[in-house]
This record gives sequence, C-alpha cells and structure tokens, in this order.
Amino acid sequence: MQLIGESLLKVSLRISKVNEVYVKVHCEAGEAMELSEYFTFYVPGYKFMPAFRNKVWDGKIRLFDRQTHNIYAGLLHYIEKFCKERDYELDVDYELRTNEEFSLVEAEEFVKKLNLPFEPRDYQMKAFVHAIRNQRGLLLSPTASGKSLIAYLITRYLRCKTLIIVPTISLVAQMYKDFKDYGFDSDTYCHTITAGADKVSKKPIIISTWQSIYKMPKNYFNQFDLIIGDEAHLFKAQSLTKIMTSLTDCAYRFGLTGTLDGTQTHRLVLEGLFGAVKQVTTTKELMDKSKLANLKIKALVLKHQEENCKAVKNFKYAEEIDYLVSSPSRNKFITNLTISLKQNTLVLYQFVHKHGEPLYKMIKDRAEDRQVFFVHGGVEADEREMVREVTEKEQNAIIIASYGTFSTGINIRHLHNIVFASPSKSKIRTLQSIGRVLRLGENKDQATLFDIADDLTYKSRKNFTIEHFVERMKIYNDEKFDYKIYTINLKD
Repeated sequence: MQLIGESLLKVSLRISKVNEVYVKVHCEAGEAMELSEYFTFYVPGYKFMPAFRNKVWDGKIRLFDRQTHNIYAGLLHYIEKFCKERDYELDVDYELRTNEEFSLVEAEEFVKKLNLPFEPRDYQMKAFVHAIRNQRGLLLSPTASGKSLIAYLITRYLRCKTLIIVPTISLVAQMYKDFKDYGFDSDTYCHTITAGADKVSKKPIIISTWQSIYKMPKNYFNQFDLIIGDEAHLFKAQSLTKIMTSLTDCAYRFGLTGTLDGTQTHRLVLEGLFGAVKQVTTTKELMDKSKLANLKIKALVLKHQEENCKAVKNFKYAEEIDYLVSSPSRNKFITNLTISLKQNTLVLYQFVHKHGEPLYKMIKDRAEDRQVFFVHGGVEADEREMVREVTEKEQNAIIIASYGTFSTGINIRHLHNIVFASPSKSKIRTLQSIGRVLRLGENKDQATLFDIADDLTYKSRKNFTIEHFVERMKIYNDEKFDYKIYTINLKD
C-alpha cells in the first residue's frame, strides 16, 4: 500500500488471459515479489538431488515468473486467496470468469441418450456436472470409483478433438475397452498410441501413453480442445508438464487421480496444469456404501535375528534394501504366505532381477496346480491384458508383478489378496496398490492386504524400512482403514 497525502491508496492487481496454460498478473514490482515468495516452495527430497548437491539449484520451484508475471491459469483461485489475505483489490478479466451453465437435470437427460449398460453413481454424475461447469479441474476420486466413466461422460458431452493420456500401455488398452463396454464404437472413433504406433489420426479421440508423444513438436498439440489426464498424480514429471504447457489452445483440461502425495508442491503444480481440486468421493465412503470391497490390512512385522540386525546397523538405505530382497528367510516367508492364501493373489515387488525373478521361481515351484504369472516392464501390453483377463476367470491364480506395471490403474475385479513384498513410504504408490484389490466382483465383497515390514532395530538404532512402515500406518489411519499389526520372528 502507498500513502498519498493522508489518504490510503489500495493495492490493485489485474489478471488477464495469456492462453489456456497461463494468465498474467498485472501488478507493481513489490506485489510481484510478494507473489513470487507466495508461490515458491522447496521440492520434496531436494537435498538429495544432484543439481542441489552441485550447488547449481537452490532446491525451490517457483510457480510465478517475476519477469513475465505469468503463472499457471489453474492457480487463479490461489491468487484470489492471496489478495483476500492482504486486502488487495483484484480485477479478473471477464473471459477468465466464464462458466458453463449445466444442471444435474440436463446431465441426467444427456446420460439417458447414451444408453449406458448401467446407471452412473451419484458422485460420478456430480463430478461430470462439475467438470462441464468449470471447464477444468483436478478430480480426486479413489481407485475403483469409476474414473473412466467420468472421463467417458466428459468426452461424449464435449464432442471435440480429445487427447486422453494414461501412464502405461496397459491402461491405453483398458481405457479403449472401457469406452467400448459403455456402448461406444471405439473401433471407429478412438485411436490408440503406444510405442511404434502412428501418432497422427483423424479420429476424434486419441488415447496415448505420455511416453509416446511427449517429444512431439508443439504444433502437434494445437489440434486438441480437450485433455484428460488419467492417473494425473504422475503429471509432475517434466515430460508430462511439457505436454500440458504445449496445449496452449486446449480450453478443457481435466485430471483424474485417486490420490495426491500430500506435498504442497505436488498439488499446486497439478492444480496449475489442470485446475482446482474437487474431491469426488473417498475410499471409506465407497466401502460404507458397499461400492468397494471391505478392506482388511494385516501388517506383518518381521523381526530379523539379532546377528543380522547388528550386521546391517550401519547400512545405507540402498544397502538395506539389497539385504532385504536377497534374504533367503524373508523370501521363503513371502513364498509360504502366498502359497497359503486362497483365491486370486497379487504379489507386488520393486526390483525385477533382484527380487521379482527369485520370488516367481520359488512360488512357481510350490504352486502345484495354480496358475502363476510373472509381470514386469518388459512384458508386452497384450500379454499383460491376457494376464488380467485370465485372472478375472480364475479362482486361485497368483500374479507376481512389479509396482510399475500393476500398482496403478489395472482393473481386476476378481482379486482377493495383495502382498506388499517390497517396502515403500510413498503415499501414492501405497494407495494406488491397495486400489488393485478393492473392486467388487462376483461373490467378492472382502479383500485383504498383507503389508510386510522388516524390523532390523539394533539397540536404539531403527532401520530405514521400519520407519517407512510407520509412514504407511499414518496413511492407513488417515484413510480410516481397518488394520492389525502382527509381529513375527523371522528364522533362517
């Protein structure tokens, strides 16, 4: 604020539209500095990143550009909050204020014309209405809540050139199939892109992995009016951000995700690229309404023998992980556990050669008449889809899969058990992985997670992965999941 004589002149900011990615804040240098500080954050884990360690970067991300005064358009509501907190006046250009008029009644009439094989749930309809009214947004809806139907309703209503981005080749095939299951002629109107496929098509809907198109020139993205990012929590990667910032003429922008990682930086980048967060529903709400399987978590804390705890007490994190995945007694325990479980079971691991392959061999040798599948990044999309389809029809199959291939998005309704064979503290990975087992299926209303933790505590020194287990317990508490902890003495 500036004092003129004895009168007080109120600070005023104006926001104009640059394109569909950025807005410009018209303000004085002092307010620009305030905005810069307001939208500057440390990146999680920055201290361990080479650029910070080499002193070429200060570890911060800056969402407001002090030179151009540009900022992501999706952060407009945060600028409004910034001004309100300081009692600054804010003038927003009219073209940034326009919202579609679209009622729930209109939405219901439109959906009737689609002749869906089932009726959408109430929260799916509300999410659809919210999306059309606001033209952009980050829709937060848990795994198995039917996000692909929300994407389908948006796509069918807007009827424009559409880009749907998913993180894996399996999800390209699954989205294509989901649209087909809803009664859509996917063969005629959808073009899928994975490695080696033609990236140009006259079909109105393109479904692609981000890896397949992020190197395309900016003019490639000028064709799209609608972008839908499925599993949008992965959109913080630089290559994905490049795609989103290339879509300068794309007015309709929606991210769909089951969870955010809990950091402010992650949320603000995603909101900037897509729009404000809208909580569609929660896992607990869906369980209470019997829309998801009732989840029980059995946390199995393996207490390693004292001589092993002493031997690894000074290990760094990577060394501790190497010890755990190569531990014969630990792998034997996981094998015995998996073999003992009845009905279809998914075992998730992190390292293919060091852990996945030995586990697969040990479990396969013991499985007798059960079908056992081994899935990793090198397995082609068609084969992964075959595994998914076979498991849907099986009663007692075992899938040993890497987190990267089966923790996100894969839809298997007939899955009863999941085993966390590798430790993790990632909120996103944990919740996405749990989502694999939550879908209701025929004669299935119950699911069990076996969360394996490792206690290598020696005297007062706690190991890394037991600390990660504590972080997972916090996640389960936040989500109001039902869990019980069992301590097991691990024997050689």
